[in-house]
Formats: sequence, C-alpha cells, structure tokens
Amino acid sequence: MKDINEFISSTSEPEQRARLEELFNWMNKNYPQLKIVIKWNQPMFTDHDTFIIAYSTSKKHISVAPETVTIAAFKDEIEKAGYQHTDNIIKIAWDQEIDFSLLEKMIDYNIHEKIHYTKFWRE
Repeated sequence: MKDINEFISSTSEPEQRARLEELFNWMNKNYPQLKIVIKWNQPMFTDHDTFIIAYSTSKKHISVAPETVTIAAFKDEIEKAGYQHTDNIIKIAWDQEIDFSLLEKMIDYNIHEKIHYTKFWRE
C-alpha cells in the first residue's frame, strides 16, 4: 500500500469508504502540518518524524491508535463517548459517530507531549 487513497479504496463497503474520507478530510483540514506515512498497511500521521496517530479498519470498526499513554490519559472520555478500547486501540464501530472533539484532544495532546521527541514511538 503506497498512499491514503489506496487505503480508502481497499475498503469494499461504500458507506465505510465515505466514513474514512470524512475522517481523513477532517485530518487534512485540521492538521495539515502532519505528514502521512503508510506503515504496516495503515496510514500514520507524524509530526517531525514522530508518531502522532494511526488508523486501520476491520469488518466491524475503525481502529484509532494514538499510543497507550494517550489512551490511558483519555480513558474516561473514550468510554463516555461509547467506544470500546484496549490498551492499544480505540474501536469506533462503523455505525457510531466519530467524536472529532475527542480526536482533536488526543492529537493535540500527542503533538504537545512529543514536541521535543526525536524517536518515532514513545519509550
């Protein structure tokens, strides 16, 4: 997989593709400074070559991966939004609304917390 358009088009359901387009259009509008890289067949957004957030899909949901530290920091808000989660990912079911304000908080948190970070992942 070489780019975000290929990632979106790999989703067979038209409604799911539309949700991904909505998500990535929002990302581009609100975070144009973030660079998109494809690693492990999923789009990852980086800032100064450090990981900020990644997305992937499954049959039942969009997976949001902002790193375990960020999930822990926003655990209550994630649960209040009605999303299932593990330590590593947040699951937004295809029929759930995307809580863009929560995504914004998590992305802003990672950008701020990793402003001087020089590695891809947190240690």
